[in-house]
Amino acid sequence: MVLPLRLLLATLLVALALGAPSEQGLIFNLDTGELCLQSAQCKSGCCQRDSGLSLARCSPKAAETQDCSLKSLYGVYYKCPCESGLSCDADWTIVGSITNTDYGVCYDKRDPTTSR
Repeated sequence: MVLPLRLLLATLLVALALGAPSEQGLIFNLDTGELCLQSAQCKSGCCQRDSGLSLARCSPKAAETQDCSLKSLYGVYYKCPCESGLSCDADWTIVGSITNTDYGVCYDKRDPTTSR
């Protein structure tokens, strides 16, 4: 009985989000600064939180020379991934991901002066 109710609620929420007439969504297509649960909800593609206890909000992706983190399976970041065309020079080790220190700096991979 609980599963069909959850399925009905999920279907209703998706229908509301897809049926929204405005560009701003209720669940998806969220603007910078709006509360989010997953990066897929944000126009920018980054749902970021400042600490483990803070609320996550949609944020712009990191620009060149800004702090960044690698793409996450979880969909919520402490540092947003880089904008398109940039790479994040970060710690790829399992220790970095477990200790949440896998941050780096965005750089232009096509620029020979910043190549890694």
